[in-house]
Amino acid sequence: MTIRVMLVDDQVLLRTGFRMVLAAQPDMEVVAEAGDGVEALQVLRATAVDVVLMDVRMPKLDGVEATRRICAEPDAPKVLILTTFDLDEYAFSGLKAGASGFMLKDVPPGELLAAIRAVHSGDAVVAPSTTRRLLDRFAPMLPSAGQEAGHQELGRLTDREREVMVLVAQGLSNGEIAARLVLSEATVKTHVGRILTKLGLRDRVQVVVLAYETGLVRAGGGHG
Repeated sequence: MTIRVMLVDDQVLLRTGFRMVLAAQPDMEVVAEAGDGVEALQVLRATAVDVVLMDVRMPKLDGVEATRRICAEPDAPKVLILTTFDLDEYAFSGLKAGASGFMLKDVPPGELLAAIRAVHSGDAVVAPSTTRRLLDRFAPMLPSAGQEAGHQELGRLTDREREVMVLVAQGLSNGEIAARLVLSEATVKTHVGRILTKLGLRDRVQVVVLAYETGLVRAGGGHG
């Protein structure tokens, strides 16, 4: 199956570089490009896309708001936020908006390709520990869903699922969680899947974000 990719960035040279890398792959095709968020939304109405590589700083409509609007649509493509080291706060906002992960603009080609394939298959491309560092830094500065409402959402989880959710938010892999709780990795994967279903979340990244917003995990990695 060919992965249909859309490039959204106001820098033409950067789009050209990404297009060249992707064009060399037998399982990928760049089917659309846009120079800002407004154009991206217009193009997506007429073009079938699987994965969007989304810049954050663009004219007319930035990547965070464009991501929010895209992810709100039914059968939306997956979105990867493109960022630089000094724009991590945009990556955080992008994750809250529904992106499946973020990448640095100078990512090595091999990592870019692996990330696109991972997102297309339904995985998140941000290591939970990396996401946690972002959240530790920026969560206090951004509006949250509110403690009371958040705890009502978490009430749908069993005690074991809450325990697993805390460990996911603290950056542990399924294997590490299995070792910590003396469970099989398959059982942990099942718990994570149930957490996603019960809370209406797309992937592990959104599990981490919600854990912080509800106070289940505090900045610095502690329990709420």
